[in-house]
Amino acid sequence: MLGDLQNILQPYLGFFGDHPWIQALVTIIAAFIVAWIFDRFVITLLKKLASKTKIEFDNRLIELLHGPIYISFILLGFALATKIIGIGDPFDLVVFSVLQTIAYIVWFTLILRITRLILRNVAQDDRHIGILHLQTLPLFENIANITIIVLAVYIVFSVWNIDMTAWLASAGIVGIAIGFAAKDTLANLFSGVFILADAPYKIGDFVVLDSGERGEVTHIGIRSTRLLTRGDVEVTIPNSVMGNTKISNESGGPSEKYRIRISVGVAYGSDIDKVREILMDIATNDEAVCEDPEPRVRFRTFGQSSLDFDLLCWIDQPVLRGRVIDALNCQVYKRFIEEKIEIPYSKHDLYIKEMPR
Repeated sequence: MLGDLQNILQPYLGFFGDHPWIQALVTIIAAFIVAWIFDRFVITLLKKLASKTKIEFDNRLIELLHGPIYISFILLGFALATKIIGIGDPFDLVVFSVLQTIAYIVWFTLILRITRLILRNVAQDDRHIGILHLQTLPLFENIANITIIVLAVYIVFSVWNIDMTAWLASAGIVGIAIGFAAKDTLANLFSGVFILADAPYKIGDFVVLDSGERGEVTHIGIRSTRLLTRGDVEVTIPNSVMGNTKISNESGGPSEKYRIRISVGVAYGSDIDKVREILMDIATNDEAVCEDPEPRVRFRTFGQSSLDFDLLCWIDQPVLRGRVIDALNCQVYKRFIEEKIEIPYSKHDLYIKEMPR
């Protein structure tokens, strides 16, 4: 490629005589001029065209591109100048290797930035890929960075004719050893990715685990999930545990509303229509109880010493359950006393066979 470019420029360089050092200097100056013209006019034109679009991505892409292209023109000028001078090996080999190394570093840095820009735009988009969220963004950025850096190192070593076979074999052995040593960490890592992709719960949901822990989800990380219990105690659970346990998401489903149950028994002989009316009145007059779905009363069963009723009503969030149940229980007890409706309770008679002497 350099040879073809030199042949194209040779008629113009002939005006400076047969002095290779002067031709090389002219080539370097011309490279700077071309780079300046490209940066001053072409990039400016592209920025104006990009500013007319509603997408911010193209503006950022042009800003990232102009630097590497500017440097590439200059490096190309130095490479042509070195070829024109033609001192010979090993000087030419070292110079070309240095210039190629700089070029690869510049362009792989650009690839890193563009990859990071693409991942962030995809993660912030409402129509993003399911597995790529703002929470998983650092993971994908690190994977992309490691892949690009490893590829860049391999290519740079190839430029200097360094055999990478032994290095790759050693890296494979080290990777296997690290994998065995960090298997629990890797299990949490992959479980965290799958949790964020599958989204069985989200931040703010109220969940109950099969092991008994219950609370509000405050953080979903790559390694662990944090719950804030009703006692304001933060519980950190590894994602490998969360991924293999049964989770009841009380905030899930089509709505975040949660149904509560107030169970109460009345004495046999009570007016069941009046009991039903009182329970409905209590529920409809409580501001914390949802109007839709509307509350309902169910006569469940004939108990051993009571007629058992359930007051079923919905609240906006599961976290309100304790406070609303407390308020409804208090209202039920007070209203039953006012309406002289007996709540039966277990009674025991004690018979003394004989008094001690």
